[in-house]
Amino acid sequence: MIHYRPNDLGTARLGVVVAKKLAKRANVRNLVKRIVRERFRTMRAALPPLDLVVRLHAPVGAATRAQINEDVVQLLGRLRG
Repeated sequence: MIHYRPNDLGTARLGVVVAKKLAKRANVRNLVKRIVRERFRTMRAALPPLDLVVRLHAPVGAATRAQINEDVVQLLGRLRG
C-alpha cells in the first residue's frame, strides 16, 4: 500500500513501514525494506515529486523476492506522471 502527498522539492522521497505483525522475522522485514528502497532508487527519476510512504498491507508469508519486486514495481508504476 502506498500513501502519497505532493511536495515542493522537485523530487520524490520515500518512507517504508514494515510492521512486525505482518513480517515476524527481522530478516524478512529488512529484505522487504531493501527491495522497496532499491526499486525506488531505480524508478525515482520517472516519479513525480511526491512524499511516499510504502506500508506492508498483508503478511509476507511465502512470497518470493521476485514477487515482492513485481508488486513494488507495479505500485510505483501507478504513480508515474
